[in-house]
Amino acid sequence: MAITSANATQQFVPVKEIRNGVIILKDGSYRGVLICSSVNFGLKSADEQHAITLGFQNFLNTLDFSIQITINSRRMDLRPYLAFLAEKEPDQKSELMRIQLREYIEFIRSFTDQLNIMTKSFYVIVPYAPHFSAASSIGFLKHDAGATHIAESSFEEDRAQLEQRLSLVGGGLESIGVRAVPLGTEEVIELLYRSFNPGELENPIRLDN
Repeated sequence: MAITSANATQQFVPVKEIRNGVIILKDGSYRGVLICSSVNFGLKSADEQHAITLGFQNFLNTLDFSIQITINSRRMDLRPYLAFLAEKEPDQKSELMRIQLREYIEFIRSFTDQLNIMTKSFYVIVPYAPHFSAASSIGFLKHDAGATHIAESSFEEDRAQLEQRLSLVGGGLESIGVRAVPLGTEEVIELLYRSFNPGELENPIRLDN
């Protein structure tokens, strides 16, 4: 019997389901995802840079579990912004303002045609493997077709443990000026869709250790 392309692809996707913002893998372990703000490290003074580096080191030393830090890069689409500006042209009160607006639109269009303007999103992936040894919890995404269904009561207990880890990581990052917010279900779905469709990304996120 021939295997369809969709079925063949699903064999390599280790995600079983997404429930209440939690990624449940086929091996029964969990992943939570924090989206993080950035720090303009290059504009900090030498003392501030040292303090941030030391704070980050201390944060890592407080963790007794693995985390993954990843950057998602993709080209910025400025077409909606340019369309918005074009709609504002008739509202300008003088011909000079309309000319300046047209020139600005043309400048932005020409600039983006010559250079790839990228947006970057920063994520921290936090694992929790309730019924596995420490060694088996190191891998971030592993395939196991024999995983069983997770009972709702067990899921809520395990999610509470994962949320404690997410809070610990978020608090540690906040201490060095990085704001970290957990992704909800829809946001996780969108992130995974982009991750497993790398043609839409310049640098797809990796969740496989």
